Amino acid sequence: MKDVVRFLAAWALLHESADEAWKAAVARGAGIAPDDFDRGPQAFVDGLAALVAEEKDRLKRQLGDGGGDDLGGPVDLGARLEAVAFELAELRGRIETLQASVDALAARRGG
Repeated sequence: MKDVVRFLAAWALLHESADEAWKAAVARGAGIAPDDFDRGPQAFVDGLAALVAEEKDRLKRQLGDGGGDDLGGPVDLGARLEAVAFELAELRGRIETLQASVDALAARRGG
């Protein structure tokens, strides 16, 4: 039983450390614009963490609104799907920008 408790304590410590590292990366990345991701690998990771945290917060707000629109009425499924499609297109653009930054960093390292 002691080994199980020790394992769970180590697991909890690992997750706590990862959570603190995540929060620190988000805080550092909050001031980094996507155009600045080429300042180095750490700036890229921090900026990406901030983008992900921002999107996570937006998703939490959307999920927390109870499924209604801003007026509290029923959801128009077509409009909601269009909004999701728009958000996905925006995310795709951001991912493509990130990929371009990664490619530029890789080219610098290789050259």
